[in-house]
Amino acid sequence: MGDKKKILFVCLGNICRSPAAEGILRSMAEQRGVGKMLEIDSAGTYGGHAGNLPDSRMREAALRRGYRLEHRSRRIVSSDFDNFDLILTMDDSNYEKVCRMAPDPESLQKVERMTDYCVHFDVDHVPDPYYEGRDGFEYVLDILEDACANLLGKIG
Repeated sequence: MGDKKKILFVCLGNICRSPAAEGILRSMAEQRGVGKMLEIDSAGTYGGHAGNLPDSRMREAALRRGYRLEHRSRRIVSSDFDNFDLILTMDDSNYEKVCRMAPDPESLQKVERMTDYCVHFDVDHVPDPYYEGRDGFEYVLDILEDACANLLGKIG
């Protein structure tokens, strides 16, 4: 891996899916010894949770798998298109919102769907577990682990 690769994960509120993806990829990268070669962050298209830790249910589910989620929620901003090489969205709604924010065609090319990196799960979006029970959070983590492992394999 050459230059540092900068990756931003985006969901709606930045309290469940995107901070989980951030924590999973960071942990996988560190285990592979390439953590210093990546800059990883997450954001939401909605800013109502700004400054909050991830949802406690997601933090607990992630911790059971060895991931510590300590990110503070923030809203995606236009400068993120300059600061990141790849912006991965969790569902079509967030994909469309982020694409509309892109300031130019080059920035638009940075936006992709997280599920495009899934190998073991045939899904077209990462579902929002906010209104689901424990199984919903576990399922999201399964999808994100699959996508993050493949993403890391492609970039590192």
